Amino acid sequence: MSLLDPRRGARSLFVRRSQKGAWLPWLVLLLAGILQAASLALPVAMPHLLGWTGLMQGQPLWWGQGLALASLVWLLRTSASWQVAALRGWVFVTVWLACTFGWLFTSMHTFGGLAAPLAVFAVLALAALLALYYAAACAVFRSLAPVHPVGAALVFAALWLLAELARGVLLTGFGWGAIGYAHLAGPLAWLLPWGGLYGVSFLAAVLVACLALGGLAALAGRWREALSAVLVLLALWLLPPWLPAPQGGSAGALDVTLLQGNIPQNEKFDTETGVLKALQWYGDQLQRNQSALVITPETALPLLPEQLPPDYWQALQQRFASGGQAAWVGVPLGSYTQGYTNSVVGLKPEQAAPWRYDKHHLVPFGEFIPPFFRWFTDLMNIPLGDFNRGALPQPTFDWQGQRLAATICYENLYGEELARQFLQAAKAPTILVNVSNLGWFGESLAMDQHLQIARLRALEFDRPFLLATNTGRSAIVDHRARVTHAATPHTAMALHGTVEGRTGITPYAWWLARWGLWPLTILALVLLLGAGWWRLLRR
Repeated sequence: MSLLDPRRGARSLFVRRSQKGAWLPWLVLLLAGILQAASLALPVAMPHLLGWTGLMQGQPLWWGQGLALASLVWLLRTSASWQVAALRGWVFVTVWLACTFGWLFTSMHTFGGLAAPLAVFAVLALAALLALYYAAACAVFRSLAPVHPVGAALVFAALWLLAELARGVLLTGFGWGAIGYAHLAGPLAWLLPWGGLYGVSFLAAVLVACLALGGLAALAGRWREALSAVLVLLALWLLPPWLPAPQGGSAGALDVTLLQGNIPQNEKFDTETGVLKALQWYGDQLQRNQSALVITPETALPLLPEQLPPDYWQALQQRFASGGQAAWVGVPLGSYTQGYTNSVVGLKPEQAAPWRYDKHHLVPFGEFIPPFFRWFTDLMNIPLGDFNRGALPQPTFDWQGQRLAATICYENLYGEELARQFLQAAKAPTILVNVSNLGWFGESLAMDQHLQIARLRALEFDRPFLLATNTGRSAIVDHRARVTHAATPHTAMALHGTVEGRTGITPYAWWLARWGLWPLTILALVLLLGAGWWRLLRR
């Protein structure tokens, strides 16, 4: 039996009696975690050298994600015990997640006034807590996975899928940075209209695990097992996809303008600076623009309608009460007695009352304060509050033959909630729209990651995606996830373009609208139960 055989436990390649080089696995985990974070939206400093062109800077890097996760699988398989495997998985994921959403530091420290050490601790604490899902998955993998690399790869992928689902759903969910986003432009993108983000994440985990475990089997001299892993890898990765691309239809074109006011975040809610700038700039743009639909960012007008200057709101309503134009205006709504909502108001001719969308998936600590955490929000100088939650689903905005579905801020992260709009094909949205204020995160990669999320949703649902943001990246994305128009970040500008709406329902939208994420959850559980049953039979 080879030293590389996982059945030898502590006598594996990386666990020797001598402790020389014991630090190496931890260095590999650190670098792999950083690489996995970068693969979601890699900053491109030399686009010509890397062969990339276009309007974006943060690009997905599918092979970087694969290499990073393969390194983790290798080190899990060669761990001395399930405790070591759990610790290695926890370290890897903590580094990955902390680097992925490290921009939270900017919102808490730069704009929230939280002391820098506390802001760093908060980011690390969030990453470390979310990493516990994966640590548990790694521990079970080390204990349950069969020796055969293909079977072990399926077990790893099932456990990874459950960890990703838990992070994205439980405790309001925060699936930002799931590994599937790195495969937006890679060989696995064909699966998105069928299995969505988490289906791609599962398949990516199978492939990288086959790569790592097949390599270990080859080093151990188990050539037949290694060959089987290679064959599975080739079948799933290199062969042409056997599922055809869903064929939707055109719903016609719509002329749109996305407004990017670039109001400084440290002034946005200051009534003497940012508020006045916003009222003047957005008011002027809404009055002068000639597009069929004009869209402002989230809380473009940071005051309740009754708090606006006299006749300001009435003038906007009158502006779009007739003619061939409509507008979306981001504005808070409500009252002290009824509560407040983070909303978008739709204005168009001949409507009895303005259309509105109220944000459903609220941001913890920003739009609602979790129990027992009031002390934490009191440490920051951020206009926080407990907002009312909007319904799910809400009516689309119907205009010039198009049905537009809204999301606000990070709601485009939750495809399972957006899918509720696709229950009936005749009423399904033809265009998806997200309005956001990413100014909270400065010049970080948050805006690039946010754009990649929208691009992936476009492929999942075969729909174009419009993003109107305060500071960037405002963009028009077609149904094939191509950025056709993009505003310059951190610049006040009106982005004008034409978007083609789409009809039809992708397989993913169909089953997700009816069953949610349960089919993927059941798939993972069946694989794990099968592995456990097989292990019992082999005893």
